[in-house]
Amino acid sequence: MSNKTRVTQFILRGFSDILEWRPVVIVSFLLVYTFGLLGNMSIITAVLRDSRLHTPMYFFLKNLCFLDLSYTSVTIPKALATTLQGPGVISYLECVAQLYMFHACFNECFLLTAMAYDQCVAIYRPLLYGTIMRTGGTGHWWSWPGWAGPGGALYSVFHTINTFSLPSVGFAMGSCVILSSFALTVLSYICILCTLLWMPSGDGRWKALSTCSSHLTTVLLFYGSGSFTYLRSASQDSPTQGHLASVFYSILTPSLNPVIYSLRNRDMKVALQRLSCQRSLSAGCCTAGLGPGI
Repeated sequence: MSNKTRVTQFILRGFSDILEWRPVVIVSFLLVYTFGLLGNMSIITAVLRDSRLHTPMYFFLKNLCFLDLSYTSVTIPKALATTLQGPGVISYLECVAQLYMFHACFNECFLLTAMAYDQCVAIYRPLLYGTIMRTGGTGHWWSWPGWAGPGGALYSVFHTINTFSLPSVGFAMGSCVILSSFALTVLSYICILCTLLWMPSGDGRWKALSTCSSHLTTVLLFYGSGSFTYLRSASQDSPTQGHLASVFYSILTPSLNPVIYSLRNRDMKVALQRLSCQRSLSAGCCTAGLGPGI
C-alpha cells in the first residue's frame, strides 16, 4: 500500500518578504489595482451608455474589460491582505476555488482572437463588415463572448483538475488552446498587413494601422508577458523574477488595457469625457472638456 499524504493547506507569502517594504508595496499595488478597476468600469459604462459605441469592436472591448476586472479581483485582494498580515495560509478547497475562478475569467485569448478577426474584416472587407460580423459564416458577433464564457469555464475545470493531480496532459492541453488562439490572431494580422501593403493611399494605410494599434499593443502585452512568465528556463528562475513576472502578467497588463484603448481612440475619448461630464455638477467643465475633442 502506497503512503500518501493529503495536502490540506498552502502557504501564501504575499508580494514582499521584507517587512520595511510592505507598506510601499501594498500602497503601490493598491493604487494600480484601483486604477485598473476604475478604468475598466469606466470603459464598460461608456460602451453601455454611448449608442455610437454599439459596434462589434466595442462590444468585444466591453467583455475584455469585464474579464480584466474579474480575474484581477479574484487574486489581488487576497494577495494584498496576505502581504499586509504577513505569511498566511489558504485551505486546499479555497485554493482550488481561486484557481478555477481565475482560469474561468481568464479566457482573454479567445476574445483577443475574436477582436483580431473583427479588425481583419474591418480592414480587409470594409464594405461587407456589417454583413459578415452580423450574419456571416461565423454567426452573430454577440455570440462570441457567449461561446468564450462556457468554453473558458470548461477549460478551467480541466485545468484545475490537472493542476492538482499533476499530469502533463494539462500543460499540453493548455498549450494547444493558447497556441491555437495565438495562431489565429497572427493569421488575422498577416491578412491585415497584406491589405495595408496593397493600399494606394498613405493616409488610408495610416488610418487603418492606427485603428488596430490598440488591439495589437494589448496582444503583445498579453502574449509577451505570458511567454516570459511560463517559458523561462528553470535554471534561470528565481523567486524575485517569478514575483515580478506574475505581477506584470496579472496586475499591470489588465490595468493598462483601459489606457491603451483610450489614448489612441477618439470615439472612446469622447465617450469617457461625456461620462465624466454626466457625473460632474459643473456644466462649464463639461463644455470645456468636450469642445476641443469634437
